[in-house]
Amino acid sequence: MVPFAVAGMAIWAAAGLILLVFFQDWLTAHGHRDWLWICLAGFLVGLPGLAVMIRHDANRRRRADD
Repeated sequence: MVPFAVAGMAIWAAAGLILLVFFQDWLTAHGHRDWLWICLAGFLVGLPGLAVMIRHDANRRRRADD
């Protein structure tokens, strides 16, 4: 499950960077600057999700060993 959480975080980070680098002027001109904050929020929400998935995988491995 960890790769899914990491992939989601990477997608949010990439989207935010693309918007920041290539579309910052367009976002500002059209009043969509909050999209950058949405990308940041998506990435930050992924951090606890990643922690949960790491714990989930560890518990699943532990149960499989028993």
